[in-house]
Amino acid sequence: MRWREVLAASAFGVGVAGTIDEVVLHQLLHWHHFYDKSTSGWGLISDGIFHVVSTTLLVWGTYALVRNRQRVVARETLGWIVFAAGAFNLYDGTIQHKVLRIHQVREGVANEAPYDAVFLATAAAIAAVGGALTIAARRSGLPARHGRS
Repeated sequence: MRWREVLAASAFGVGVAGTIDEVVLHQLLHWHHFYDKSTSGWGLISDGIFHVVSTTLLVWGTYALVRNRQRVVARETLGWIVFAAGAFNLYDGTIQHKVLRIHQVREGVANEAPYDAVFLATAAAIAAVGGALTIAARRSGLPARHGRS
């Protein structure tokens, strides 16, 4: 795969991860907002902006993958999508949750550690599965590229 297809698959993966986070943790469970250090109104606005960005990545990634489908290797593409989703959640769980403290997995609980551990372990497992899929696809003898850039 060329870097453009990797970028498109990665955008799609981040869009999927962001959309699932937004729908499940923000809207259904009400565990946090994208930004929890202000009023609930600002939290909802930050959620809206986050949702627009993740949906844009999802739509753009889909468009770019479909447009370049003759150069896309399905198994490797799936690997990059899954890897990007896990990597995004690792970034979110470490940088945004712990370093910047923008929000926590479960805002407002006395002991955040179990939520953090499950979130980060799940993200790491997803990224590892995506990496393994990508490596397996490249080693399987399938062509890595269908044409030149």
